[in-house]
Amino acid sequence: MVNFIMIAFCISAGMTFRSAKLIPQDAHKGINTWILYLALPAVSFKYIPKIEWSSQMLFPALSPLIVWAGSWIFMELYCRHKRYAQRSRSTLELAGGYSNTSFIGFPLIMAYYGEQNLSIAIICDQVMFVLISTVGIICAIKGNRSDKEGVKPYVLVKRLITFPPFIGCMSALILSNVTDISIAEPFFDKLAATVGPLALFSVGLQLKFKGWRQQISQISMTMLYKLIIAPALVLVAALILGVKGEVARISIFEAAMPTLITSSIIAEQFRLNTKLINLIIGISILVGFVTTGFWNIIMKFLMI
Repeated sequence: MVNFIMIAFCISAGMTFRSAKLIPQDAHKGINTWILYLALPAVSFKYIPKIEWSSQMLFPALSPLIVWAGSWIFMELYCRHKRYAQRSRSTLELAGGYSNTSFIGFPLIMAYYGEQNLSIAIICDQVMFVLISTVGIICAIKGNRSDKEGVKPYVLVKRLITFPPFIGCMSALILSNVTDISIAEPFFDKLAATVGPLALFSVGLQLKFKGWRQQISQISMTMLYKLIIAPALVLVAALILGVKGEVARISIFEAAMPTLITSSIIAEQFRLNTKLINLIIGISILVGFVTTGFWNIIMKFLMI
């Protein structure tokens, strides 16, 4: 129960501090820098060396691909039906295809399933980042009407290999196989402990809901896919492949997370509909607290 209270408290504190103007408008950028450059790499060093690798551990890597592919098909059909332009299509694909596997996913996983299962969540998170950094960027470029140069492969590669959590993940994988890093575990433990409260506080600072009524159709259809259909697809895949236990539960749960905040940064960079994607992020986070509880009940009922 204390984990759920902490989640509500940290997000509420962020919203309150922003509304009362007790903190600079872009303060979340400094907080996010700490999380990306220090806290998330520390999570990798804390948990990756403890992973017991098996064929089932491929499933957490597969689940983000399922979510992304499902979003591409769903949004293509929806946007064609509505006759939306490529800019709107790219915006909705960014909003539907990428899950908030760390800022929201990690704290909720700790609340529902325990901190030890972050080792599985890290795999989902890293694959999700690779996707948003490659096909996500390509999607955004397609929707940017002012971009005439297309996709530069070296930009995608540079973005990927310089992302701090990715560096942390790769470093933890390599170093844990060539040397004993357990002596530094207490240090990594302290840094990793800052992910939950700071990430949730940062989310609270960024939540915005003004103007949602004008775009309720796009918001509701995106959340239908992101919070209901996407985890259902991963659930079906787990049943077909016979994946059970914590690996299946964490993979499905991460697929049920709201829209990735990084999607908004990419949408702004490539001049997509930033207002719409910010609304989807904010509302999906609030609704996601309810739907993730629903998915937890479903998985218990199915004994996954």
